[in-house]
Amino acid sequence: MKELIKKTFLAGLGLVSLTREKAEGLVKELIRKGEISKEEGEKLVKELMEKARKTKEEMEKKTERIVKNTLKKLEVPTRKEVESLKKEINALKKKLVSTKKQKK
Repeated sequence: MKELIKKTFLAGLGLVSLTREKAEGLVKELIRKGEISKEEGEKLVKELMEKARKTKEEMEKKTERIVKNTLKKLEVPTRKEVESLKKEINALKKKLVSTKKQKK
């Protein structure tokens, strides 16, 4: 029964958006109904919060990977590449200015 309750919570609440307050509220309701004990409820809240944290981290990593791959496919330059180009442009500007001064 406890496992079914956990799975229902995870599916129904949208694990990523689960807050401690929501989890505690739902667990209190289960305790009130006599479906779980207070000790089981405390453990369940901890488990739900840990799973929510892990799921959030996994989603962030996947999203970051997807964004990086998309930018790469679109050939969008990285920050490092842009900074390197800026340095190269500045060096060329300096060289051009010094060449103009030498011709005068």
